[in-house]
Amino acid sequence: MLKGSQKKYLKALAHGLKPVVFIGQKGLTPTLAKAMDEALDTHELIKVRFIDFKEKEQKDALTKEIEKIHGCSKVSMVGHIATFYRMHKDPEKRKIVLEEGAV
Repeated sequence: MLKGSQKKYLKALAHGLKPVVFIGQKGLTPTLAKAMDEALDTHELIKVRFIDFKEKEQKDALTKEIEKIHGCSKVSMVGHIATFYRMHKDPEKRKIVLEEGAV
């Protein structure tokens, strides 16, 4: 679980990022799950755009499922774009350094 100060820091880092994963009408497919895992391993901090899910409840349910499946944390949700963070397992490959008490 991310602390407020960590979320604020990650939001600032994510500001200039473009979405790298797009969730369409099929929702969370195995192909999408693989793409998300690769994106999180590569970037640690990614944006996801919801294309066909316009209701807040649908997006909330999908973000909770994404967090559970991928072991990541939702940083923010603005409109139809969610930002997720997952610390790289290998300390040598980590690009983002959070203060103590991180995920």
